[in-house]
Amino acid sequence: MASLTSLSAETEALLQHECKTISKDLLHSPGPDFLDRCFVPSSRPPQVLRSLGQLYNHGRLAGTGYLSILPVDQGIEHTAGSSFGPNPMYFDPENIIRLAVEGGCNAVATTFGTFGTVARRYAHKIPFLVKINHNELLTYPNKFDQILFGSVEEAWNLGAAAIGATIYFGSEESNRQIIEVSQAFERAHELGMATVLWCYTRNNAFKTADKDYHVAADLTGQANHLGVTIQADIIKQKLPENNGGFAALKFGKTFPAMYDTLASDNPIDLTRYQVANCYMGRIGLINSGGESRGATDQAEAVRTAIINKRAGGQGLISGRKAFQRPFAEGVALLNAIQDVYLDQSITLA
Repeated sequence: MASLTSLSAETEALLQHECKTISKDLLHSPGPDFLDRCFVPSSRPPQVLRSLGQLYNHGRLAGTGYLSILPVDQGIEHTAGSSFGPNPMYFDPENIIRLAVEGGCNAVATTFGTFGTVARRYAHKIPFLVKINHNELLTYPNKFDQILFGSVEEAWNLGAAAIGATIYFGSEESNRQIIEVSQAFERAHELGMATVLWCYTRNNAFKTADKDYHVAADLTGQANHLGVTIQADIIKQKLPENNGGFAALKFGKTFPAMYDTLASDNPIDLTRYQVANCYMGRIGLINSGGESRGATDQAEAVRTAIINKRAGGQGLISGRKAFQRPFAEGVALLNAIQDVYLDQSITLA
C-alpha cells in the first residue's frame, strides 16, 4: 500500500521481526469476530455491545476489529493556542468532526464543548467518544490532576457511543481518580455506552536523569492491567520506549521473566507486554500517535501502527499529527495509518 513506501531501515526490520517472548498463539487477536469472541461472553449489557459495534463497524476499518480514532482534547490539556496555533481552522470545533469523518475514522474523541456545539449535525454520521475529565493547566503554578468536566448523563444526552477518561496512575491523586472513573464507567455501562481509558503514568520520580520510565513497558503494562480491572472496554496507552521501571526505581513487585523472557528491547515485544496486560488482548490496546514533529509525522505514524498491529494491538488514536497540518494532509495521514491495518501482509509477530 502507498503508506508503506519509502520506509526506514528500522521500520522495514519491524516488518520482519519474529516475537519470541509472549507467543501470538496466547493472544485474543483482533478480527471481524472480535466482539463475538471477547465481549459477548462478558458482563457487558446488550446496549454496550451495540455501542461497541458502532465503534468497530464505522469508517475505513469497519468490520476488521481495528480502530482509528481522532482525539482532540488538547485545547484543554495543552491550551487552545498551542494546540490550534499551527492550524487555526480547528478553533472551530466543527472542523474537528469533519476531519474525523473525511479521514475515515471509527470515532472522534473530544470534549463536551465540541460535541455540544455540533451534536445534532454529526451524531448520526460518526460515533462520539466524549472525554469526561481533563488536566486543566491554567492554575498557577501548574498542577497535574484529572478532574471531571461533566457527567456521564450529559455525554449520553449528546448521543455518545462511548465515554473516555484519563487516570494518572502513580500520582498522588490516582486513588481519587480510580474511584471517580470506575464509578463513571459503571454508570456508562448502565446507560449502554462503551468506555475508553487513557492509562497514563504520572509521577516526577518516574523520570530520572538518564531515562523516562513513564513509557516503560512494565509500568505502562501495569497501568493497563489496572484499567482493564475497572472495566475499560478499550485501553489507550503510550507506545513503550524502555523497560525496567520497577527495578530502576526500586518499588513495586517484579519477577525476572518480566524482563528476560516476557519482553526484549524490540518495540514490538515491549508493546506485546502491554497487550498481555490487557488480558492477553481480550480488551483492545490502542496506542497514542504522539506529538507532531512536522515532516516526519507520517513515517512515525506508520511505524507506530506497524508496532501496534504486529504486537497484537487494535489500532491508533492519533490527533496532533493529523490536525496540526493542512486539512487534506491530515486526512492523508489518517488514511496512511489505516492502510497499515488494512494491509493483510502485515501480520502478528
